[in-house]
Amino acid sequence: MSTPIDPEAGDVEVRSVMDERRNLLNVGYRLLGSLIEAEDVVQEAYTRWYGMSPSERAAIENPGAWLTTVTSRICLSQLTSARVRRETYVGNWIPEPLPGPDMATHGASDDVAADPVDRVTLDESVGMALMVVMESMTPAERVAFILHDVFGYRFAEIAEIVGRSPGACRQLASSARSRVRAAGADAASAVRRPDVIRRFEAAWRAKDIDTLVELLDPSVVATADSGGRAVAFREPLEGRDAVLEVWLQLADRIGELTLHQRSVNGQPGLIAKDAEGTTVSIYAFDVVDDVIRRIWAIRNPDKLGPWLA
Repeated sequence: MSTPIDPEAGDVEVRSVMDERRNLLNVGYRLLGSLIEAEDVVQEAYTRWYGMSPSERAAIENPGAWLTTVTSRICLSQLTSARVRRETYVGNWIPEPLPGPDMATHGASDDVAADPVDRVTLDESVGMALMVVMESMTPAERVAFILHDVFGYRFAEIAEIVGRSPGACRQLASSARSRVRAAGADAASAVRRPDVIRRFEAAWRAKDIDTLVELLDPSVVATADSGGRAVAFREPLEGRDAVLEVWLQLADRIGELTLHQRSVNGQPGLIAKDAEGTTVSIYAFDVVDDVIRRIWAIRNPDKLGPWLA
């Protein structure tokens, strides 16, 4: 996506402003849960920047801070309207998954576009468990939490964005942290995640019920997001028995698909490709104490763009 460049702007200004793009996309994705929407928001922020006169831009001491503030304000507005839009979404809405390295080779894959990985830093703050919990936050809570806890903004700065006092923003961030703790989204142990997912894949292929039972938490929940555009279970599957039943049924289709271990939002996951090599499903996992507590299956084609060759 191109960004309008003012021909009157100096090269130094253009470079310094464009250098902020990666940071803005990082903010936008964490706030919106969608790389596509984040790119649109960043585009709008740059449009507003270059919509000002050269003298107006020159009067801004910190262009990066200005762009981040504008980006965050647009995201805040988007989050508010998104709540209304998602009421009509078919099925469950899961944040757009971001591709990472091939877990088997520990390197970038030729068949996954590396660009999104280059633009969005993959760390714990984009783990699927945390991204899903943030969907339960109010827009103001999410902005306060992300800007303060992830990007280190002062509450006085956040107050200017959300239109509340610094004290109120502190409370918003505290409330958001409580949601994260209640969901246990920050308690995952990273040490054995890859091994757990490798064992799960092998057991799934072999329909090894004993190993699957060992790897699935008794209260495991599986959620699918198809947007009504692909076959998927509509309601979350709750409990090990329900998940086992469906995953054993899915195992019959593995012969038609190929599974690959892939980093999803910076954590071990799986992708499924059809006979033509097209990615049709992304599986993200929440692993705690060496067992799988949550599974997210993303099948909406609109969310698989970065995973297509």
